Amino acid sequence: MYSISETLNNQKRFRLMKTRYPMRLLFFISFLTITTITFAQNGNAFGLKGGLNYNSNGDFTNEFAAESATKNIGFHLGLFAKLDAGPIYLRPEFVFTRTSSEYTAENLIISKLDVPILVGLDIIGPLSVFAGPDLQYILSNDFGDLSIDNPENQFTIGAQFGLGLNFEQFGIDIRYERGLSENEAELTGVIDSRVDTRPDQIILSLSVKL
Repeated sequence: MYSISETLNNQKRFRLMKTRYPMRLLFFISFLTITTITFAQNGNAFGLKGGLNYNSNGDFTNEFAAESATKNIGFHLGLFAKLDAGPIYLRPEFVFTRTSSEYTAENLIISKLDVPILVGLDIIGPLSVFAGPDLQYILSNDFGDLSIDNPENQFTIGAQFGLGLNFEQFGIDIRYERGLSENEAELTGVIDSRVDTRPDQIILSLSVKL
């Protein structure tokens, strides 16, 4: 039998592991992305990207009802690399994203780091298609005048796919992103009230090679 103090210590260690593991994984992914981007400067594409997101998060639920979000406009800004291998290419990105979703009570604003790792295929001329996982780390969430806890998981995985037009010095792409699993955050002091923070968005981006 475990004593109460041993049980509490085990719970603390478990919470620390849950916090440290995603952070270590994120740092590793960031290092891998930056290394790839550095390598990409030697003959492949490397540059800046930014644009707009048209996003809604999941349902806001309480003890009485559930409400779907209304899509709202956010933005993103970051780095990308493009490693060519014939008609196939690898495109890792490191992006800061801010999304906004509108509910009756308030707007939910989420800031996060995204690391999409995309595999693309050149189709014809400048046109290409791409898809891949998106590794996400939630930095903060804000629900207006309502207090909200951190989501159940700050590190999550989504998926992206889309179309791109790649020219000599710049590119334009449009993609769809969806979180793969529910990731709820509870409202502080409000019984049985929570919001699903996973994204569901259309992303329009402009990329500029350096």
